[in-house]
Amino acid sequence: MIERLAIIGVGLIGGSLARALRGAGAVGEIIGCGRSVENLELAFDLGVIDGCTRDPAVAVEDADMVFLAVPLGAMRGVLERIKGKLREDAVITDGGSVKGSVIADAAAVFGEVPARLVPGHPIAGTEHSGVGASFPELFHNRRVILTPLPQTAPDAVDKVRAMWQAAGARVTDMDVAHHDAVLAATSHLPHMLAFGLVDLLARQHDNQEIFRYAAGGFRDFTRIASSNPVMWRDICIANAEALSAMLARFGEEMTDLAETIRRRDSEHLLEIFTRAKTARDAYVDGVVPPGEPS
Repeated sequence: MIERLAIIGVGLIGGSLARALRGAGAVGEIIGCGRSVENLELAFDLGVIDGCTRDPAVAVEDADMVFLAVPLGAMRGVLERIKGKLREDAVITDGGSVKGSVIADAAAVFGEVPARLVPGHPIAGTEHSGVGASFPELFHNRRVILTPLPQTAPDAVDKVRAMWQAAGARVTDMDVAHHDAVLAATSHLPHMLAFGLVDLLARQHDNQEIFRYAAGGFRDFTRIASSNPVMWRDICIANAEALSAMLARFGEEMTDLAETIRRRDSEHLLEIFTRAKTARDAYVDGVVPPGEPS
């Protein structure tokens, strides 16, 4: 049971966590913090939070759990605001999509990574933002990755794990660098492809006709290009090394595909498409690769 939860950034992720924990009876009081008065008032009116403030230092007073759900570019500033204001036993966790940058920010602010900081990442979301888009089922049967360090307090990890499990998530642990490399491939790269494709087509002189006749496949593939631009700018900067390497590898793949099409190499095309279909079907059908926790 979380006695007092402080959520810094009451948007889709923070709001959905609050709704899920309240629905599960796993939290007492929830204090929301954010820059937008209108968003905080909406969160209060919806019953997502019990109180609100625009000051992170005020939000974390007497909180036994602090969840940071702000863009990665704002993380260090928030940590600076709450430094010295936390309960001695307070646990801090976050929902950032890049863990290396969060750990670096914490070390820069506190001098070392606090033992009660448990970096985390819920693998869930939509293209919408704001507390109005939040819903309690967002994390049901979705993965949450925790990346504790050797010095992280075991009881703090247990509390964060229990929090996400109460929200309906499946929790696994992962090394920080491995997390950032995996997410560069499975989350960050697809967003770059969607953003890049839409931007490319939008800059064509006949873009109105292109979008007018776009089929459902285009709409489905590019849905995530409606995601928050600021958040994704910060993710790119925070995970620049792993993401740029993955983009370079994908560029080589596209160059090979273009050359295969130019050669009209039907056998190689069929090989690529069949291999991709097999992998995609296994993913959709929930087939778990050997060694992967179910």
